[in-house]
Amino acid sequence: MAPPPSTAVPPLAALVVRILTFICLIISVIILVTNTVKASDGVNEAKLKFNNFYAYRYMLSTAVLGIAYTLIQSAFAIFHVSMGNRIGGDGLVQIEFYGDKIVSYILATGAAAGFGLSVDLNHLPVNGADIEDFLNKANAAASLLFIGFLFSAISSVFSSLSLPKRS
Repeated sequence: MAPPPSTAVPPLAALVVRILTFICLIISVIILVTNTVKASDGVNEAKLKFNNFYAYRYMLSTAVLGIAYTLIQSAFAIFHVSMGNRIGGDGLVQIEFYGDKIVSYILATGAAAGFGLSVDLNHLPVNGADIEDFLNKANAAASLLFIGFLFSAISSVFSSLSLPKRS
């Protein structure tokens, strides 16, 4: 009788998904950090930056956390691809499984916070192309963070397929 087919994902595919996650998150951080605008309501003028808003700071924090985790897991994936075996055996597979779940949902909350604040700020009485440009850049950063979440969720599925089978 032939052995059952393996459900484990090829290590190279897992590495590619982690690299795509990293790229989305790093671009999201760059867009968010460089997003500034001078806003005016006709009387007062203020310079707005992402760090003036708690939700955008939270978005940045989640992206940085995702970048750190993805870099660590990418190093393990590179080792797995190059050597053919995992570091840490089944113990690291468990940590990877739960870490992927946690980080992917943290990334989702960061993207949701960014989208939510952008919608709220869009309803302010302050109008102008500058504010619209600021919100569009924030939405772009949140969108890339959301795409990073999707790739992280795919990594989460891959790591669940890599769990050792229990009999």
